[in-house]
Amino acid sequence: MTSSPDPLIALRPWEAPELTSWNRLPMNAVDRRAGAIPLDGDWRFQLLPAPDAPVGGAWSTAYVPGAWTVQDGGDLPQYTNVTMPFPDIPPRSPAANPTGVYEREVDVPAGWAGRRIVLQAGAAESVLLVHVDGRPVGVSKDSHLSAEFDLTALVRPGARTTVRLTVVKWSDASHIEDQDQWWHGGLTRSVLLYATDPLHLADVTVHARHDGELRVDCQVRDARGTLPAGWYLTGDLDGLPLAQDADFDRLNAEDERVSTFLGEARLTTTVPQVRPWTAETPHLYALTIRLHRADGTVADTSRHRVGFRDVEIVDRDLLINGERIYIRGVNRHDFHPSTGRTVSPEDMRADLTLLKRFGFNAIRTAHYPNDPALYDLADELGFYVVDEADIESHDHAHEIADDPRYLNAFVDRVSRMVLRDKNHPSVVVWSLGNESDYGAHHDAAAGWVHHHDPTRPLQYEGAAKLDWAATDDASDIACPMYAPIEECVAHARSSRQTRPLIQCEYSHAMGNSNGTLADFWAAVESTPGLQGGFIWEFWDHGILQRLSDGRPAGRTGPALRGDGVAPPGHRWAYGGDFGERVHDGAFIADGVVFPDRAPKPALYEHREIAAPVRIEGAEQGGVVIGNHQHFRTLDWLTGEWRLDLVDGTTLYAPADLPDLRPGRTAAVPLPFELPEEGGEAWLTLRVTVAEAQPWAPSGTELCVPQVRLRGPSPVPVPPVSGAVQVDAEGLLRHPLLTAPPTLTLWRAPTDNDEIGGMADRWRDWGLNALSRKVVSVREEAGRITVEAVYTGGPADVRHRQVLTPVAGGVRIEEEAELPAEFGDVARVGTVFETVAGLDRLEWFGQGPWESYPDRAAGAPVGRHALPVDELFTPYLRPQESGGRHGVRHFTLSGRDTGGLRITLDEPRQISVTRYRAGDLTAAAHHDELVPRPGCVVHVDAAHRGLGTASCGPDTSPGYRVAPGVHRWSWVLGEG
Repeated sequence: MTSSPDPLIALRPWEAPELTSWNRLPMNAVDRRAGAIPLDGDWRFQLLPAPDAPVGGAWSTAYVPGAWTVQDGGDLPQYTNVTMPFPDIPPRSPAANPTGVYEREVDVPAGWAGRRIVLQAGAAESVLLVHVDGRPVGVSKDSHLSAEFDLTALVRPGARTTVRLTVVKWSDASHIEDQDQWWHGGLTRSVLLYATDPLHLADVTVHARHDGELRVDCQVRDARGTLPAGWYLTGDLDGLPLAQDADFDRLNAEDERVSTFLGEARLTTTVPQVRPWTAETPHLYALTIRLHRADGTVADTSRHRVGFRDVEIVDRDLLINGERIYIRGVNRHDFHPSTGRTVSPEDMRADLTLLKRFGFNAIRTAHYPNDPALYDLADELGFYVVDEADIESHDHAHEIADDPRYLNAFVDRVSRMVLRDKNHPSVVVWSLGNESDYGAHHDAAAGWVHHHDPTRPLQYEGAAKLDWAATDDASDIACPMYAPIEECVAHARSSRQTRPLIQCEYSHAMGNSNGTLADFWAAVESTPGLQGGFIWEFWDHGILQRLSDGRPAGRTGPALRGDGVAPPGHRWAYGGDFGERVHDGAFIADGVVFPDRAPKPALYEHREIAAPVRIEGAEQGGVVIGNHQHFRTLDWLTGEWRLDLVDGTTLYAPADLPDLRPGRTAAVPLPFELPEEGGEAWLTLRVTVAEAQPWAPSGTELCVPQVRLRGPSPVPVPPVSGAVQVDAEGLLRHPLLTAPPTLTLWRAPTDNDEIGGMADRWRDWGLNALSRKVVSVREEAGRITVEAVYTGGPADVRHRQVLTPVAGGVRIEEEAELPAEFGDVARVGTVFETVAGLDRLEWFGQGPWESYPDRAAGAPVGRHALPVDELFTPYLRPQESGGRHGVRHFTLSGRDTGGLRITLDEPRQISVTRYRAGDLTAAAHHDELVPRPGCVVHVDAAHRGLGTASCGPDTSPGYRVAPGVHRWSWVLGEG
């Protein structure tokens, strides 16, 4: 070890996994926000090449909280999923180790004389070294929990002091923070200074049961040493006084082993007619705890919001307040496209508000404790939280799980999370971390949690995956990731299941994805022992990048559009876009929202699957309505009926929702007299918020359950009329088409297609570049029959088109014979292109948002209309998108151009965008795409489902396109 005049540098804490902290105060749950001095803002800043490099030269500025990697600090973000961004093995870190030195002056209030003064750093990645006026204070690791240091002996109230916070980016701790996200460096949460009386609350632990029983256990310390005589505690809950538990005090007084340096006391009460806390009914009570000196004056105060609820596992069910619930969850990182890991309370509220509106009731804090404000919001708005420790050793998981050098780090990180977050009613499960194999460290951490907090279960996927039926590992819940639903159902129906099965990750939301989500939930809701899971994940982690210089836009960048599209002059960057040699590309873009929080179409799928109100089915003269909540009636909701007929007729009527307890159903009469004419008919119930909620104003749409009242009528075959124009190759010529209808079996590969291996198979088959050879063109009775062969790699596809002139257009009957060699192609259908000027699409089918065969539950059937430019979905890596499922007919129209009307033989998958599949396939980002002036139109006889094969199961066999003969027909008309 090289010598250094700085004792903190001499410790070289970035190389010592056994050293988790030095001089850091214990974690606690006491509220210290009142009276604190925020130190956020611009700090002097230097970025050094290594932690032991000398500080010198010119200072720049860096904003706190924030990562220097998004502030033009000379070090850029890097994304890896599993592989560490440097080759050094644990516990080593690279010699080239960016180190940020933050410095500023702080005026310590004169009124703090005689008080205990504490510095709190909200988060630092990954090692924090603290100095005050050049003197060493302490060290902390753990990038996602706050660190506190006692500065009382080092600062003088009424004077100015210099605080230096040095952040070392890479360390031994980096090997257990390998968490499938951007690597950053900096002070990413707020820094503050606060003061307390020397006699202070050291910790407060709240136990609030759903029957109204409240117990508050408090620890008291005195910074001067031995506790003074005569101190006592009082408390009240919404004005209701708490009583001192005399038995608890007497036990402590009689126990000679209790140190006089630590005092303990218990306050209790029972709330009559308590309103329990649940995610649906997040009732909170205001708790105030006061520490008094012997003369009755208040030395310290802590305020909390209390929710009365119980969490327990009974047999194989997770229960909240005695009720079995479904976990409709999502995994969430702290993320913002401009500020990296730093998220404001306002942004977090927007995150949770959106999730509530789309039917989510649970969050897993992947893969570390989130910002403290998130838990306050989860308490208030109503979410079940799986709180996850800051542990993931993905690249070196097996070695680290039993490496004794890392034992302290595992237990330290888990225990500090529990100590910080234990009083939040929203936290219902503790998680030991993620993807870190399974070893002695997990058992040690689990033992600490079970002893310290027996009121909550804990989970760890790495333990539970060894045997879902085990009862002796470090997980109370079987929490697999991406397990095929068929395997989950089989386990639940076996006699081996011993605990709840709730997937910690499922339905990977990368690109155009989340196929079979409705099938997953149908299985969960019909299978005892299954209780849901957490979608991966909430965000697409695209960083807003300037096109001019390739650097992050930073917190002063342009306002976000809110439609999923990056602002002009910018793009959403993913792995590799900052010049990283080691990276995992677009795998960082796997959320249900875009980087600007615009919802992806998959969110609407989830919304309907999680709908609080459903139409269970139609019966003679009415429909059956069901309440699918766990704890609420329907009195906070209202509705409107809509009847859609395929001929374009739409009727509306107000809806009176029945008075239903959770889980109950009721029959209600039809609101309309069903017209005798009009063909296919669909009844939709638009459910909205009647009484404003903290997360939704009155009138917010929550779901649109639907039922078909009448099936389709046969599509009439129009008589022959007129003539059809074809060229020498038998290709249709039409004045509104710039490219004639031809066969296609290819789609621009989705992320699932690429990572799942399907796209490579399709390329091997030549489906992206089929060559067409006309075999014959025959005309008979006004009809033209065109036989052609499309040649791929291993085999030919025979294709027949029969073109029949009809009044106002052409009827096109098609047949394609896929050989056995072409098993499971992307699509079988027709593609053509239109002239410019057709800018609006109207259709009868599923919509208005994008839908696909295995992701169509959230798109109601009806009449929809959108501009063509709004049909395309801007997934971060361009790919197949913009499809609409179950379309019966559609019209393309323009202001100055005659329209096209397409009538289909049966509900089909279509898409209308400005891009060919080849355009999308060739582009890595949307700034590389050039929209075509006309429309590229697909009409598919069959279209492959989406699945989630980028990480998880592929689509089900029923949604794959099999070889054999495919037939479809459609009428191309003008109008």
